[in-house]
Amino acid sequence: MVEVTCRTVQGRLLLRPSPQLNDLVLGILGRAQARYRMTVHYFVVLSNHIHLLLSPDTPQQLALFMAFVEANLAKEAGRLHAWQGPFWARRYQLIVVSGEQEAQVARLLYLLRHGVKEGLVDHPRDWPGPNALPALVEGSPLTGVWVDRTQEYRLRQRQTPVDGSACRCTETIVLTRLPCWGHLTDAAYRLRLDELVCQVESEGLQRRREQGDPLGLERIQRQHPHQRPSTTKRSPAPLIHAAHRIVRLAFVDAYRAFVGAYRIAADRLRMGDRLVIFPDRAFPPPLPVGK
Repeated sequence: MVEVTCRTVQGRLLLRPSPQLNDLVLGILGRAQARYRMTVHYFVVLSNHIHLLLSPDTPQQLALFMAFVEANLAKEAGRLHAWQGPFWARRYQLIVVSGEQEAQVARLLYLLRHGVKEGLVDHPRDWPGPNALPALVEGSPLTGVWVDRTQEYRLRQRQTPVDGSACRCTETIVLTRLPCWGHLTDAAYRLRLDELVCQVESEGLQRRREQGDPLGLERIQRQHPHQRPSTTKRSPAPLIHAAHRIVRLAFVDAYRAFVGAYRIAADRLRMGDRLVIFPDRAFPPPLPVGK
């Protein structure tokens, strides 16, 4: 399992929640999941960044999935908010999550806290942007609209009246339980989720007592999408989210061995060895034109 984060350029609020944007975001995620068969555990879309918990089968699958999501979100949100220029601050950030139950549950809890820990809302269900909580807790379907811009363009080229319904379809996001909870009964699974949500709700109430009322829905939706925060919180990203030090060190050792083998193979490829074998699931570097 991996945690993927995408941040908007300069932290601008280009993903500020609105009914229209929410519909488009869910449609894009649903189309990407159907197209690349991605396993999605949870996601939350804040005004200036996105978090996803995914279990890709291969690095290539993840790269294609995220390229589709980022490109289409940039186009649709940019079109909606009249934003020109770069949309994302950089390539998406990926952190592996270990197979330990404590690590996986901790990452889900971290995503559930979004909107509450920043002092925007009291409860995670109050966040007005796209998130997977309603589907997890209430079983509500996660559906959105996918707009086929290629079809729209072709109709315009033929000087044919554009029928909005002909270029739109409904996409549904299917959620999968955390790997560590795959064995639970439905009742036990729901109980675990309720415990996490109650914990975040208690933290929200405590924050209200200590720091006052949250920003609230009305003021969130009044923010201008081009606005950028005065400060942004940045911290070094770990190679892996793990609950125990021994697991973390084992991963770091394996990663170093992978990088070492990759660099040796890359050097041999550049020296002309076309039969060199790269580590499993690695991306070989591009060769110069004509080589």
